[in-house]
Parts: sequence; C-alpha cells; structure tokens
Amino acid sequence: MDSLDNYIQQIADYVKENLTKGYTVDALKFSLINQGYSKISIERAIDLANKQLAEKAPIMKEKPQITFKVINEENTPIEVFEKKSKKFSLKKIFGFFE
Repeated sequence: MDSLDNYIQQIADYVKENLTKGYTVDALKFSLINQGYSKISIERAIDLANKQLAEKAPIMKEKPQITFKVINEENTPIEVFEKKSKKFSLKKIFGFFE
C-alpha cells in the first residue's frame, strides 16, 4: 500500500469510527474540510469507508416486512382494512381499445 492509499485509509477509518458514534456523513465532511483535508481525499475516503462497511454488513436472507398500526387518542389500535390493488396490465388497457 502506498502512502496515498494509507492516507485515504486513515481518513476512512476516521469516518467509520465517527459514523458508529452517530455523526452524519455531511457533518464529517464539514469537519474534515475544516481540518484542511481536500474534498477529493474526503470523497475517496467516504467511498472506501462505505465499501468496507458494506462488506461487513450481514446478507439479508429474506425480504423485510413493514407493518404499521393506526392508534386512536386512547392509544388503542384501530383496525384498518387493506385495499388490495389490482395489478397494472397493458393487456387490459390495449384490449380496451380493440
């Protein structure tokens, strides 16, 4: 690893460490620019940090399901009925014009 790669890796490590502390990418960019780092080096480091974090992320085996509840003023759930949407079909549309 040459000195430029090492320099970018050090910035990437700083970004990863502070992301885990709850700082936003924009806040870290601002901080690094104020510390004198170049915008190009910061962007490269953020890309590298994102790539490294993505490699460590667990692979999702199933699709997440999102559920929600509607709650009234007494904090009790209200039953909501789902309206099933009909699938969009070009055949139905073009068949209409035949």
